[in-house]
Amino acid sequence: MVASQPYKLVYDNTVINHILRIDIKHHSLVRATIHEQLSFEPELESRNRKPLQRPTEIGATWELRFGPANIFRVFYTVNHANHQINILAIGIKRRNVLYIGGEEFIL
Repeated sequence: MVASQPYKLVYDNTVINHILRIDIKHHSLVRATIHEQLSFEPELESRNRKPLQRPTEIGATWELRFGPANIFRVFYTVNHANHQINILAIGIKRRNVLYIGGEEFIL
């Protein structure tokens, strides 16, 4: 069996601000999980990776959940033409509120 090429991970310019709002102790977890979960088969639905019912205002069509108590959220789109994943936002979900870049975000 021939392994397929990994998708290229492309981060939106605003994502750096989102990462800075996450405790530094979680940065390696965020980076490793994104690489592990999205480099191959980013559209394979699983318990913690789901297509969104409708695109968000930032244009994301998929959501990845992970971390302690699944508090982290990564919102992304898949660009098949360029074989890349566009990571549009990284947030933290606390109870019923999602924070992206330190600000409350409504899906």
